Amino acid sequence: MSKSDFGLIGLAVMGQNLVLNVESRGFRCSVYNRTTETMKEFIAENPDKNLHGAETLEDFVNSLERPRKVMMLVQSKAGGDPNDRDAVDYVIEDLVPLLDEGDLIIDGGNTYFIHTERRSKALAEKGLLFIGSGVSGGEEGARKGPAIMPGGPGSSWEIIQPVFEAISAKVDGVPCVNHIGTGGAGHFVKMVHNGIEYGDMQLICEGYEIFKRAGFSNEEMAEIFTKWNQGPLESFLIEITSKIFEEKDPETEQHLIDLILDKAGQKGTGRWTVMNAASNAVVISTINAAVEARILSSKKDERVAAAPVLNGPEAAIDVDKEELIQKVHDALYASKIISYAQGLDLIKVVSEKHEWGVNLGSTAQIWRGGCIIRARFLNDITDAFQRNPDLTNLMLDDFFTDILNRCEGAWREIVALGVMNGVPVPAFSASLGYYDSYRSSVLPANLIQAQRDFFGAHTYKRIDKPADQDFHTKWPELLN
Repeated sequence: MSKSDFGLIGLAVMGQNLVLNVESRGFRCSVYNRTTETMKEFIAENPDKNLHGAETLEDFVNSLERPRKVMMLVQSKAGGDPNDRDAVDYVIEDLVPLLDEGDLIIDGGNTYFIHTERRSKALAEKGLLFIGSGVSGGEEGARKGPAIMPGGPGSSWEIIQPVFEAISAKVDGVPCVNHIGTGGAGHFVKMVHNGIEYGDMQLICEGYEIFKRAGFSNEEMAEIFTKWNQGPLESFLIEITSKIFEEKDPETEQHLIDLILDKAGQKGTGRWTVMNAASNAVVISTINAAVEARILSSKKDERVAAAPVLNGPEAAIDVDKEELIQKVHDALYASKIISYAQGLDLIKVVSEKHEWGVNLGSTAQIWRGGCIIRARFLNDITDAFQRNPDLTNLMLDDFFTDILNRCEGAWREIVALGVMNGVPVPAFSASLGYYDSYRSSVLPANLIQAQRDFFGAHTYKRIDKPADQDFHTKWPELLN
């Protein structure tokens, strides 16, 4: 029997689609699943494919050409504790005795990056290579072409590069995959990708809520988002939103969107993004607002109880419809730029801290196709970092500065419209707050420093004294 070029462990729907993608590109594949019956069913359903189904790990490993390329798509449940262990660790423990020096293990799940770093170091000590790779695009992307974010040693990337480039999405002929950086860079970038995804989705939902409160029908909103998808907001999420508004429930003939309960789920990557931003002193207020909005949505019973008790205005949005559409468009566009600026800033800071060497322009290029946040303006982000690899913040690139300057008036009006009508717009507001804070040469933090010195003698610096000098004031005593 000829040896396989690629091996996959984990035959849930994502794994099945991915390995069929690999096989369709001319690679022979071996597959293994903990539940043997799942593997047998998969092989039986694909009799014409160049696949080898292994009933044991020994058979699976022995069927692979060296250096072996073993990709795992098993569910990761390890959280923020570096000592956490999950199914990924158990599969690796079973694999290690069967592999030879120079073989490659790839974790393609949504793994918290600290565990990728831990596993990479442990496997390197055993002479084995390891890649932690983000894979975005869902089931369809896995089959037709995902965006792939592999992180690990350069030598690992060289081994898997032909396979990953073959199966990834392509934009203008360029594969939506590249070596992200060393260590846990791949999984960290995928985590931030998901955080940006949270921001994008929340911003779209806030625009939807304003339209709904202004009396727009689902048909009108479908048309709005369809038109938006033909302009600078063109993206996967805008496109599917237009389709969602068109969908009717076959049982009731009502619009399906009006029958879906307003409780949003989440798997944890958004929260991980927020926690990492806080621990690295990076502001990602748009993503944070999106995560908090999902948490608040889950408190449905509390919100229902609070609705008749807490006062607020009844929405009375009486604005010319075409004017409102353009203003929401501009607020969404500007806020979307802020969300990406914050996410990329987090990647930059953490990459520098860990010395991963992440290239932000290359990262944006990967996101152009295959993934959930794919969008037209990622080409502009790629261009921005190609023009200036040391760009401090995406907002300061001339292209994006011009958009923000043009949109900021409408952006303010939409935030004010939401506030005055009691329509929650937390992500629009947080984005605008970040923009205004970043563009302010003077902030009221001088008062914070005075307060800190008053109650804790934390000292402060002065604008009229050398920057390396600290000062403390003997403040008046408070009256009892």
